[in-house]
Amino acid sequence: MNETYDIVIVGGGSAGSVLGNRLSEDGTRSVLVLEAGRSDYPWDLLIQMPAALPYPAGKRFYDWKYASDPEPYMNGRRIKHARGKVLGGSSSINGMIFQRGNPMDYERWGADPGMETWDFAHCLPYFKRMENALASDPEDELRGHNGPLKLERGPANNPLFQAFFDAAVEAGYSRTPDVNGFRQEGFGPFDKNVYKGRRFSASRAYLRPVMKRQNLTVKTRAFVTSIDFDGSRANGVTYRRNGKTHHVNAGEVILSGGAINTPQLLQLSGVGDAEHLRSIGIEPVVDLPGVGENLQDHLEVYIQYSCPLPVSEQPNLNKARMPWIGLQWLLGRKGPAATNHFEGGGFVRSNENVNYPNLMFHFLPLAVRYDGQKADTDHGFQVHVGPMYSDARGTLKIRSKNPKEHPSMVYNYLSTEQDRREWVEAIKISRKILFQPAMAPYNSGEISPGPSVRTDKEILEWVAKDAETALHPSCTAKMGPDLDPMSVVDPLTMKIHGLDNVRVVDASAMSYITNGNIHAPVLMLAEKAADIILGRKPLEPINADFYRHGVHPADAGTIKP
Repeated sequence: MNETYDIVIVGGGSAGSVLGNRLSEDGTRSVLVLEAGRSDYPWDLLIQMPAALPYPAGKRFYDWKYASDPEPYMNGRRIKHARGKVLGGSSSINGMIFQRGNPMDYERWGADPGMETWDFAHCLPYFKRMENALASDPEDELRGHNGPLKLERGPANNPLFQAFFDAAVEAGYSRTPDVNGFRQEGFGPFDKNVYKGRRFSASRAYLRPVMKRQNLTVKTRAFVTSIDFDGSRANGVTYRRNGKTHHVNAGEVILSGGAINTPQLLQLSGVGDAEHLRSIGIEPVVDLPGVGENLQDHLEVYIQYSCPLPVSEQPNLNKARMPWIGLQWLLGRKGPAATNHFEGGGFVRSNENVNYPNLMFHFLPLAVRYDGQKADTDHGFQVHVGPMYSDARGTLKIRSKNPKEHPSMVYNYLSTEQDRREWVEAIKISRKILFQPAMAPYNSGEISPGPSVRTDKEILEWVAKDAETALHPSCTAKMGPDLDPMSVVDPLTMKIHGLDNVRVVDASAMSYITNGNIHAPVLMLAEKAADIILGRKPLEPINADFYRHGVHPADAGTIKP
């Protein structure tokens, strides 16, 4: 017997959690959220304990374990892409860093034809609606204080943070009190998705509080294999659960599987480049060559240093200390395990030809890779750095009709002159900051890449050999008018061009990647899309001033890029 719902949401990650809450809140629509992964159990320490973040990535119970094809400009390396295989999606396994991106990112979105309602003035009220920015000034018109997403800041109290911030100022950069406020450019403490010592995922903020609604159903371990069409009209989905195939009739299907799964599912269902689909035996429902194209991401490296003073968090990586650290967290949600340690960093412009920051720095008072591999030093620290809006573009295509086979993905990292130039600038600026007088008492030498990597060529060779994804895949079903042959989603309705009853709401709908971690922009996009889907009057745009390099604050909100 087929189930029937007014709305079926495919994916219970960041966007799906927002939509599950907002689309069911008035009680008039039956809403089903289908999440292919497991539940985010409150007793699961690996996703609830902030400092345990290195452990879920790469584990089959938590991670889909995607990987790119051999990257042609990175020595043929396959770059691993961790994606959350759990309720809350990647917000249940990520680094818990909350960054809106720069207001100019949304000015860039809004400057494209048909995208006028996605400029910063139109997006800001949705950022404010979702936030409870606990550390921000309650009178700050740029920040929200009553939303479901509780945000803590910093505190970045370790002396290494202060030394890093001081060194950035010595190097000619600025301090900023709030990278999500008036001025992103500069260095200071970061907001984080941690509340009272626990990860505050999208599921915990949006889905968990409303699970008892009679009109909301959330099913985990439900792997959607296709969208069901009657001509060009979506009328439901097919999914596998507990070894059985199920069909769901839906008044509307919303895809929120993320920038990898959404284009994969569309192509499996006959939506994509017709020639490619026919080549693997899939009859096209609609020819949309932009599905899977425009793939964007952030690449990053770890620049690590040894520290001569016993002030870093490095000793807490020793296994002998972990039982006590774990006990502190279990008994009081306190201690080194109660933070993500990504408590501060900054944003800078690497050259005078860019109008807003194109480099992001995360500072850590310890030297460890994202997978938990620690540097060989008693005390250390590191920065993560990488270009934020590379002009490299990749592509994603399914390999066969098998929904369990991972798609082909090529990101083309380092493929453009701009990308390579900004990578050289990123490493040189990092070293410029880390060798300022403020860091001198704490710097006893570079571990990675090391002093042997000096020239532009050596830097690029090291990046190609050592860089990892920052885990921000996006833009593979971009918003844009149907006059653009590569656009997939109508920015006014979130519907897929040429189809009825199916929409996309997740990172794949972004037209350009933002210049920071993308979890916050995805939540904002879903908040705004919820009003669009429900036919509500959108929140009034807020024409607030924000910092623009070389522009007086009084003029900031009136000048377009």
